Amino acid sequence: MKKVLIPTKLDTVAANLLTEKSYTVVQDADRSLNELAAEHKDTEVLIVRSEKVTPEIIDALPELKLVVRAGAGYNTVDTKYARRKNIAVMNTPGANSNAVAEEVVAFMLAGARHLVTADISTRAGKWEKKNFMGSELTGKTIGIVGLGNIGRLLIKRLEGFNMRILGYDPMISPALAEKIGVELCSVQEIFEKSDYVSLHIPENDETRGMINCKLLRLMKDGATLVNCARAGIINEDDMRTVKAEKKIIFCNDVYPKDAAGDKSVANIADVMLPHLGASTKEANFNAAKRAAEQTVGYFEQGVTNCVVNKGIPDGLDEAYQRLAFVLTSIASGYLGKDKHPTRIETSFYGELNQYAKWMTAPITAAISAEFDIFQDASDAASFLESRGIELLNRNVNDEKHYGESMTIDLFAGDDVVAQASVRGTITENNLMVSRLKNFDKLYLEPTGHNLFVEYNDQPGVIGKIASILGEKNINIIDLRAPQDLKAGNSLAVIKTNTEIPTMLIEKIKEDVNAQHAFQFSFEA
Repeated sequence: MKKVLIPTKLDTVAANLLTEKSYTVVQDADRSLNELAAEHKDTEVLIVRSEKVTPEIIDALPELKLVVRAGAGYNTVDTKYARRKNIAVMNTPGANSNAVAEEVVAFMLAGARHLVTADISTRAGKWEKKNFMGSELTGKTIGIVGLGNIGRLLIKRLEGFNMRILGYDPMISPALAEKIGVELCSVQEIFEKSDYVSLHIPENDETRGMINCKLLRLMKDGATLVNCARAGIINEDDMRTVKAEKKIIFCNDVYPKDAAGDKSVANIADVMLPHLGASTKEANFNAAKRAAEQTVGYFEQGVTNCVVNKGIPDGLDEAYQRLAFVLTSIASGYLGKDKHPTRIETSFYGELNQYAKWMTAPITAAISAEFDIFQDASDAASFLESRGIELLNRNVNDEKHYGESMTIDLFAGDDVVAQASVRGTITENNLMVSRLKNFDKLYLEPTGHNLFVEYNDQPGVIGKIASILGEKNINIIDLRAPQDLKAGNSLAVIKTNTEIPTMLIEKIKEDVNAQHAFQFSFEA
């Protein structure tokens, strides 16, 4: 039977379950993955925790067919290279969520009651009771940035403290937020109103360094910030600057590298742990059991749920998945960051209609940085359902002769519905956006940096935008300017040589009195 290599301290339930199914299992946490890969070249399944699965490791295992990351995050696995080698990569989402949620509560209590410093003092023979006056969690306000599995479990774990719970998550509908007992608000409002702020967002280009001086200075004096997410989402220099001003209590469990050595946050963290979020017996057991069960399901029943780098079916050009991602991203940008999608409607024309489900993952990835474009369609559907977002694929009339094209519509709001509709296709192997809302014949090739500005049709507006960009030495590469004659509006889509700062986009919107102004950047 197949050989499984487990180069990590994973609960033995995985090895036991796989052995029962006649798999050959090698589990060794004492030697490096490089050494083990060289010794076990016939490995077909690799189950890891935090070990890095690089192209070099993959090439060293020529028989490898499946990599299972026993945990939710899989940034330590080169998923794209694995896909090129026809190797499936799975994760076990949710297995560690409760452990992390409980760790947040532990951090909050430790910070509020000075547990670490008081312990050190008392062990030293001191009696500094007056120096350790604490505070209570009951009746306070917590803001949770990111309402995925961990964020929502944290809400449940805090029920006994009778706290007011604020939350931010662009994927959560107002109806679902009310159901789980959280008040939706902006990130700025969370930092301004909360006694405790807990971070549960991924690290990517959009979130990296987002916790900066601007947000930190909004915090109440003596408020607590807990980071059990990713190290890079906090600007450490800004934290260093603001911490003393606001007397912020900072609790941290994540670092750029999980390894021994000096930690850059050591002089600003009040409580810091060696990435213990998932380090519970229960979480380790759950992740191990899930990893083994998913391995068996993958090979014996063809179950591909939780595959995060899934391929595409025969007959579908992968470029159409990128197109679905691009169209949804533009629609999301048009709606605005303060609008939460509550419904998605799609139309796929021509031969694309038979591949509709394969577009669900890229559509979901476009509106949530938590989701990966290569994940399975069923995972995407479950993800949308968990956020209270309805997905409807409409019947199409191919007599319109749209060819192989697609339309993505996003809807937001309950009483007053906001809508964004985008259509596109592929022409001469290039992605092409043909319509945004009622601005037809757009014919935009969406790669690079594209500024969208919708305004009341009048002369001089494009010149004014060009002047503002020119003052900042931003060059215009291409320009599209369709009109919606019925509404009396124009749309300027300006491709620039560099990314436009958010503050400059806001200035353009204000100066030309635009209804919408946003930027979309994409590299093919």
